[in-house]
Amino acid sequence: MPEVHQIDIHHVAKLARLSLTDDEAKRYESQLDGILTYIDTLTRYNLDGVEPTAHAMPVFDVLRADEARPGFTQEQALSNAPKRTADQFQISKVIE
Repeated sequence: MPEVHQIDIHHVAKLARLSLTDDEAKRYESQLDGILTYIDTLTRYNLDGVEPTAHAMPVFDVLRADEARPGFTQEQALSNAPKRTADQFQISKVIE
């Protein structure tokens, strides 16, 4: 039989600095109870010797070797710049 969780959703909302309508509180209370019930289900399994993982399957990054190679000169990098100032890109002011 599933365990019934007593959740004070208004207290949880206050801790999260959220204001909830009564409809939202009912919906979130039900969702949170479902999450806690699922966690209860997971705690029934014996996981001794099982290493924690972030993914169900191993994840590997496939990267090429980091090799130095020629890049742009400063003049080439700035060749398409609409505006330049002292050999730098000039952009519009974004912070006042």
